[in-house]
Amino acid sequence: MVGYMHPCRYCSALIPPDSKVCPMCGKVNPLGPLRCPRCRAPIEKGYVKCSSCGLSLEIACPACKNTTFFGDYCSHCGARLVVICPKCKTEQMPINEKCIKCGTQLIK
Repeated sequence: MVGYMHPCRYCSALIPPDSKVCPMCGKVNPLGPLRCPRCRAPIEKGYVKCSSCGLSLEIACPACKNTTFFGDYCSHCGARLVVICPKCKTEQMPINEKCIKCGTQLIK
């Protein structure tokens, strides 16, 4: 590990600067800015649409069905905002009607 430790955006624990998952709380994308699920442009909580591609950033959570900001996790139930393809089991963001890997219709 090279460089200073950085605080996780979710639990504030100090973690390595290249972390993809926080080793303390287990949440994904613990560092850096939130990114648009479609175009990966930086976004901030509270945005209604992505300033780069126009994707709506208010969605229904696949787990609890409440409207939430399209970050990594639902602000109501804490579930990760992903859907899993019923055929190939690929985990993906709920922005497409069909699976990005096999083309099967996704259940949202």
